[in-house]
Amino acid sequence: MNVLNLLQLAWRALLRNKLRAFLTMLGIIIGVGAVITMVAIGEGSKQSIRSQLSSMGSNMVTIRPSSNQTVGGGARLGASGLQTLKVTDAELLKKQATYLTAVSPAVSANGQVINSAKNWPTSIQGVSPEYLSIRDWKLKDGISFSDEDVKTSSKVCLLGQTVVDNIFDPGEDPIGKTIRFDKIPLKVIGVLEEKGENTFGQDQDDIILAPYTTVQKRILAIDFIQTIYASAIDENSSALATAEVTTLLRKAHKLQSGEDDDFTVRTQAELISTISSTSELLTVLLAAIAGISLVVGGIGIMNIMYVSVTERTKEIGLRMSIGARGLDILLQFLVEAILISITGGIIGVAFGLTASKLVSIFLSWPTLVSQSSIVLSFAVCAITGVFFGYYPAQKASRLDPIEALRYE
Repeated sequence: MNVLNLLQLAWRALLRNKLRAFLTMLGIIIGVGAVITMVAIGEGSKQSIRSQLSSMGSNMVTIRPSSNQTVGGGARLGASGLQTLKVTDAELLKKQATYLTAVSPAVSANGQVINSAKNWPTSIQGVSPEYLSIRDWKLKDGISFSDEDVKTSSKVCLLGQTVVDNIFDPGEDPIGKTIRFDKIPLKVIGVLEEKGENTFGQDQDDIILAPYTTVQKRILAIDFIQTIYASAIDENSSALATAEVTTLLRKAHKLQSGEDDDFTVRTQAELISTISSTSELLTVLLAAIAGISLVVGGIGIMNIMYVSVTERTKEIGLRMSIGARGLDILLQFLVEAILISITGGIIGVAFGLTASKLVSIFLSWPTLVSQSSIVLSFAVCAITGVFFGYYPAQKASRLDPIEALRYE
């Protein structure tokens, strides 16, 4: 019996019980649709996270004091006690590091920013002019402060849009105005472009940028720096930049072989990789949970094929008595099971694509339908049809034709 005849017989058998066939397919439809939707949500969130982290500077390198330092009795130093980074370290990296294109010392403080009768709790970040290129921040209006402003500890600043919205009237131009951060007056010379929330839900526009020397001397009254931000040549050079920074700083800090670093070096590429792998694990978990419905659908196929074999026992006996082989009967019922599974898979793919689109539109969740999830779901459907349809088909092929003809 050729394949075309088998397909015709299987299709006619399904059309005789349309509702039963559809209900059998329903488990497969839901399973395939759920897998595609879950994978689309996972892939979309992963892509969104990578995009947001890259917008913060995909080749950014961050150097901070190590939190492993201890004092007498083994007590660990708090963040305020970590003074291992100096401005000279940033200058050294700027001069000697070959894998870095920009370096910026950084210090920060939290406080109240005041403009006339309006005030807003925020943070001020003391940096150098290179910080804007490192973080890929652009100016919406005004100008940035210069190296001369850093040398003279000028009382100038750049405002994030959230700060502008909260301490200035709508439509009021902040450029040229003088605000106060706690008791220190600062002249606004620029406004940063809006960046929105980052991956961790933090408002990136709720910030004030000023020369690091201004924050160091006039606000914090310290002579050390809290962080060094740098930019590697490109994302692929991050590992080389990390090794080079470690070598230069260990030498500058006179650390002996075997001594722990008194600083930590982290790259944005590491963070992207870590979060992406976590997101990928969650995607696989979601897909596995959704895939359980495929197994349930497969059990439904096996159940309905058993019922079909029982109902058509006399038909099987008649076909075998006029020359049909056991293999023909096996293939007939196996093709029926595969047809149910694949038809359900096709409808399930359409359902999954539609559901992914609706999730993106109504819930505003990022979704990304991958071809691999569609191919995998379809392949699983075919395997499910074969796996769960084989045993009932084999049972049908082994029926004794005489006993089958006698069956009532």
